[in-house]
Amino acid sequence: MDRLIYTAYSGMTGSMVRQRVIASNMANAQTTGFRAEMLNAMPMTLKGPSLEARAMTEGEVRGASMKQGAMIPTGNPLDIAMTGRTMLTVQTEDGGEAYTRRGDLLIGATGVLENGDGRPVIGDGGPITVPPGAKLSISPDGSVLASSPENPDQPPQLLARLKLASIEGSKIEKGLDGLFRVVGGGVLPADEEAKVQSGALEQSNVDPTSVLVEMVEAQRLFDMRAKSVATAREIDESSMSLMRIT
Repeated sequence: MDRLIYTAYSGMTGSMVRQRVIASNMANAQTTGFRAEMLNAMPMTLKGPSLEARAMTEGEVRGASMKQGAMIPTGNPLDIAMTGRTMLTVQTEDGGEAYTRRGDLLIGATGVLENGDGRPVIGDGGPITVPPGAKLSISPDGSVLASSPENPDQPPQLLARLKLASIEGSKIEKGLDGLFRVVGGGVLPADEEAKVQSGALEQSNVDPTSVLVEMVEAQRLFDMRAKSVATAREIDESSMSLMRIT
């Protein structure tokens, strides 16, 4: 019975991790540019001097689905949608680089161009600072143009170009903050051929219907494994009763 309980407990632990991942995806089904998290489960054998007869299932979020999300026109000149395997570069708290598909840009209180998460957007010279009162527009190649409302006849001035990085050939991983980083450190190179669609946003690539079905399946599997523990207890009690009779 000890082995049955151990196997059921291992499965219950994996089911709980799976439910947390599914719940996170469900909660972000409407988050701009969100990438559905993917769970990778594998058996972890316990090694020791005795026979290796047990293994615990370990599940971790090791990646995300990079499937393209739906493009929704917004009409906002600061909204951008990226296609293909291009990602927008933003600055992290420690001054490093991270990558996201969230393109709902805005001008922060300090005049720095940020995305909807409040992350400073990085250009070819670092974070992009916007002159006070300037009206921004973004061209398909990622160039950030600023025009003065006081002088509408003057052509827009180039402030910087967004650093649009390609993940082709690079191994990246998703952190708890929802941002992607290069595995082992480092930065992605800028993709000079990358294009963006201005006035539109890419929605989450989470399919709410599929996620709901996965949640029901995960809950049923957890219940089945919990019943296995109860069954093992009943069998153990029955065995003890027989021993007492003898």
